[in-house]
Amino acid sequence: MSNDPVADIAIRARNVTLTLGSREAPTDILRGIDLEIAAGQSIAILGPSGSGKSSLMAILSGLERASGGDVTVAGVRYTNLDEDGLARARRGRVGIVLQAFHLLPTMTALENVAVPLELAGAEDAFARAAEELAAVGLAHRTTHYPVQLSGGEQQRVAIARAVAGRPGILFADEPTGNLDGATSGAIVDLLFERQRAAGATLVIITHDPALASRCDRVLTMRDGLIVSDSQ
Repeated sequence: MSNDPVADIAIRARNVTLTLGSREAPTDILRGIDLEIAAGQSIAILGPSGSGKSSLMAILSGLERASGGDVTVAGVRYTNLDEDGLARARRGRVGIVLQAFHLLPTMTALENVAVPLELAGAEDAFARAAEELAAVGLAHRTTHYPVQLSGGEQQRVAIARAVAGRPGILFADEPTGNLDGATSGAIVDLLFERQRAAGATLVIITHDPALASRCDRVLTMRDGLIVSDSQ
């Protein structure tokens, strides 16, 4: 890390709120989140369904706009950005792994990793995609379509896609939620391995205390608030 305390903060949130529903019947999802995450740290956000943890990840990753408060991620202030601005802010800075994989069914594993790189302007998109697929143990599956891959293999493709852009921050929302126990363990090992290889900050959303315990720091959420923070 540098000697600059600002540079060493990957994510900063101040009094972040999220309210959904109508003006007449609002629902408060996040109720004033204050958070700083150091660059290179692995952090788990733990909590039961409905606690607000996935909503917080959506805001920190730029997939959702906060209703109030201030968010700065990888040096970019999200607060006044529209959806297009958030998409540009994510590009090259943030990688996201979701529970449902979200691979394009009409593209091969290689294309699922390479095409987002191409869209971001990478000239070596297919070569880099092939390297990342090899790194996650799928060098022999590059020409296969998602329907031809197991759940664990699809999640490996999703991890390769998330890290191929060499982002400084990785988000993973219940990354093993659709996988069996043995496959889950391998995917978690891979996620931490790729984080270390990239020197990235890793934020994992989970309800699994065993997975959370592998992180440098564990936040627990309940009812839209952070109720504990252990390191």
